[in-house]
Amino acid sequence: MARLGENRYGKSRVRLSRITRHADRHDFNEWIVDVLLQGDFESSFTAADNSKILPTDTMKNTVYSIARGSKATTIEEFAAELGDYLLNNNPQVSQASIEIKEKAWERLSVDGVADATTFKLGGAELQTVHAVREKGGAWSMTSGVDGLTILKTTKSAFTGYVKDKLTTLKPAIDRIFGTRATVRWEFAAAKPDYATVRRKITAALLKEFSAHHSMSVQHTLFDMGKAALDAAPEIARVTLTMPNLHHLLADLSPFGQDNPNHIFVPIDEPHGTIEATIER
Repeated sequence: MARLGENRYGKSRVRLSRITRHADRHDFNEWIVDVLLQGDFESSFTAADNSKILPTDTMKNTVYSIARGSKATTIEEFAAELGDYLLNNNPQVSQASIEIKEKAWERLSVDGVADATTFKLGGAELQTVHAVREKGGAWSMTSGVDGLTILKTTKSAFTGYVKDKLTTLKPAIDRIFGTRATVRWEFAAAKPDYATVRRKITAALLKEFSAHHSMSVQHTLFDMGKAALDAAPEIARVTLTMPNLHHLLADLSPFGQDNPNHIFVPIDEPHGTIEATIER
């Protein structure tokens, strides 16, 4: 006999751009919103009864409607506002999960002066939040950044590793270190200043990556995590996923040329993947 296990449903990739008009400037945001709901939906699966199903199209419309009246300045605040509305207005819903990704638009500077209404995309990375709340409970927020693409041309080595009969990798004492990091942090404080925490963590990660004399991706990852914890006492732990995006020295010997760490071939597949959580 079959029975229904854990289930949820929602709307994914709701695209939203927002202009907030001030007297002296405009602010611009571009968000991608995912909504997932859990609750009393069994009859829709087992009895073809949709009487407790909020259409996913309605969820999409709810994103736009809540955004219209929202005063939220961060994706964390908007995620809580949207989730609260869905929980408060749907008695059949027991848990709301909201994920938001924000593109890195930043104000354009023209002749050294920030333009009030013009923006440029600052990078490929996305600011993120995953917010979850059960009805009657508090919000659990995990903020982060996806696709933080950084590279250094020195202060990176890899030696002393395990070698067996299948090892062909040669030790390196001065190599390119490139990664496209995913970072997630969980909060210790109940309602921190999300924007300030994000700025502090991002600055600490970049500063540590730049200065660090790396003996491996693992070595740098751990010290970057420590730097994030030191910079932001508001967080309890941080998880970093750092693929090692290789740049392989090109063999120019068939052309009668040497290659003193000058010409490389960038390779992103396959790549090493290193992940760890650093906590207090």
